[in-house]
Amino acid sequence: MKALIPTGDPAEPVVLADVPEPTPRPHEALVKVEAFSVNRGETFKLEKPVPGERPGKDIAGLVVQPAADGSGPSGIARVVGHPMAGGWAEYVAVPTDALAVLPDGVSVLEGAALPLAGLTALRLLRVAGPVPGRRLLLTGASGGVGHYVTELAAAAGAQVTAVTRDAERGARLAELGAEVVHDVADARGPYDVVLESTGGRALPLALARLARRGTLVWFGQASRTPATLDFFDFFKGPESAVIRHFHYLDADSRLDDDLAALVRLTQQGRLHPEIGRVRDWADTATTLTDLRDRRIRGKAVLTLP
Repeated sequence: MKALIPTGDPAEPVVLADVPEPTPRPHEALVKVEAFSVNRGETFKLEKPVPGERPGKDIAGLVVQPAADGSGPSGIARVVGHPMAGGWAEYVAVPTDALAVLPDGVSVLEGAALPLAGLTALRLLRVAGPVPGRRLLLTGASGGVGHYVTELAAAAGAQVTAVTRDAERGARLAELGAEVVHDVADARGPYDVVLESTGGRALPLALARLARRGTLVWFGQASRTPATLDFFDFFKGPESAVIRHFHYLDADSRLDDDLAALVRLTQQGRLHPEIGRVRDWADTATTLTDLRDRRIRGKAVLTLP
């Protein structure tokens, strides 16, 4: 089969190559990939690829071989999946606990745009706790996670302030119910919860806007710059605050249950995947560089013929 493999070249991070078709383990279904989405974090990993590892975590397609152990879809089914690797290919073996069925009302493109960003947003808000009436600050809100967090949190009754430098994205986040600022220094606060994904100078600025005994959930470092914190700054406002590290896979819920929840919210019109680019998968390398350089707004989805 054909699959995209890393090159280590920033100008052309992946190329199409012939690789063996996967042999599913008993708890895995074989999925014919119809579309996949790419994430900015994946572009960073491709700079120093692990030998033999093939990328791809967000896929949608058709189960062509159900799992041998009887788990998951029992026959041919449209699905969204979140394998840990290998999804940028014609076929991928996906554990059935990382699959959810796509109903007719949700397109393959929408399904492919859901997994990583949607799971991160859903699980971030669970960590944040009940949000109705609470003030929430979200940094780095331009991407897919920011969109999903804003839509879900605002709909749940949170007062969301979203930080984005992109005016067009800001306008869309405002439509979803957020107050939009273009720099974390412009956020007024104090906030009950800060969801921080930028690192660098943004993290201490966001922390300073946290209410006493509030919580900052640190879920990324998009600036690729370490943050520096001063113990005594906590006494200027966020006294006794909690800083919590977040990894979306460290959760009490199952991937298949949360994928199904995201699909259900999309089907009900309560979650709207925003797709900024759709291309044939032959254009994956160009799409990855454009995503890395922030030339794509919303999710980027690649389709297979």
